[in-house]
Amino acid sequence: MALISRLAAWLKLMFRRPPRQQYAALCYRQDPADRHVEVLLVTSRDTGRWIIPKGWPMADKPGHGVAAQEAFEEAGVTGQVEKRPIGYYLYDKVLKDDFAVGCRVQVHALAVDKLLDDYPEKDQRKHRWFPYKSAAEQVREPTLRSLILDFGRSLEQRAA
Repeated sequence: MALISRLAAWLKLMFRRPPRQQYAALCYRQDPADRHVEVLLVTSRDTGRWIIPKGWPMADKPGHGVAAQEAFEEAGVTGQVEKRPIGYYLYDKVLKDDFAVGCRVQVHALAVDKLLDDYPEKDQRKHRWFPYKSAAEQVREPTLRSLILDFGRSLEQRAA
């Protein structure tokens, strides 16, 4: 049985494609008075779980531009997006017929200036502000959880 398990794992690695690239926005705001950091999460369209806005590459936009565009479309936010990514995480995106593809998500911080009432995916998703520690608890991917925690701590320390 161990031999079959090892063979199956080897075959899986052999035929696995490299992860597909996506770009995401970690939308945040920080209260200047108490320095607390909040993160905006949106629900996924298919499962309703809490995620950060993300999407596929766009031919006419760099990664941080894609992140800002997805934040607008999925959450209705505008703001200042960082050109340099704050980190990366991996997840499996389930496509039609339960086929999953590995995705590598490059995350850009986006300081939110405005939260709009009307945006493209308004009727498809919910969005909600969470204290950054609570936001980290809401997301499923462990690496994204760590990225949110590290980012929130870093911002609070800089403001202290």
